[in-house]
Amino acid sequence: MTPVALSVNRLCKSYSNGKEALKGISLSVPEGSFFALLGPNGAGKSTLINIMADTVVPTSGSIEFLGHDMFSERLWCKGNIGVVPQEVAFDPFFTPREVLSMVCGLYGQKPDMNWINDLLERLELAEYADKNTRQLSGGMRRRLLVAQALVHRPPLVVLDEPTAGVDVKLRRRLWYYMRELNASGTTILLTTHYLEEAEELCDHVAIIDRGNVITSSGMEKLLHEVAGSYLWLRYRDGWELGAADAEALSEFNPRMHEGQLCLTLNRMHLRQSTFHHAYESAMQRFGPPLDAGVCEEDLEDVFLRLTREEAV
Repeated sequence: MTPVALSVNRLCKSYSNGKEALKGISLSVPEGSFFALLGPNGAGKSTLINIMADTVVPTSGSIEFLGHDMFSERLWCKGNIGVVPQEVAFDPFFTPREVLSMVCGLYGQKPDMNWINDLLERLELAEYADKNTRQLSGGMRRRLLVAQALVHRPPLVVLDEPTAGVDVKLRRRLWYYMRELNASGTTILLTTHYLEEAEELCDHVAIIDRGNVITSSGMEKLLHEVAGSYLWLRYRDGWELGAADAEALSEFNPRMHEGQLCLTLNRMHLRQSTFHHAYESAMQRFGPPLDAGVCEEDLEDVFLRLTREEAV
């Protein structure tokens, strides 16, 4: 069994105005995993990360990090986690090299200049290493935040929307570097709204919404067991699905998407004869379509469907 790096147990956070940001969530992050924590705005992702960063106090529940209680052993845990926050905050009077040296001191470590220079090089900040941070662009400042989270070599790195405001080329190079860190044993917890990146990078995923965990599993398992396949059929422009027609095709969970009729099937029960049955059922009801095809849900489709169902 793979060791667990982070175990969140029945974690709750309620505010004085009655808002429940977290409603007893539980999830496990395997050691050495690249773990995606996904959810719409307001789902509770940032609250969980802020609790881990010791900037928000939970109402109840516990978090265990590499065998240490995160709340009774705060100093040890904070010294072994690197957090890249959403907000870009920087001191304009210091250079990136000076900033990283000072951050080492905050963690009680002597600056390792070889490691600092490597971070500056790999995050493409070497050219600006000795210039004041006020001269850095927004994307450079965000990369400096990543360097700050890595400078003390933590075994767990939390990336909260790390590529917001970073151009596509730099984003890909950043992900290449994070893959290397993960391959070397660093556990990475990622929140992002770029779901195609999460699907490509991560081997585990949890989706939360309205303070609850909707699903948490390996990425391949989620896409195999939860993702669906559907047959789409395009009829004339402006064609709509009537209530009686939807009832007649209810076994296929019919819906309209971008002017196309979609008949949904679960990927686990995928059979060629089932698609023929769906196609024939639509043919009998509406006649031959102008075009038709088969699509499979990706992570974004699953995310939208599960969070939509949660809101109902």
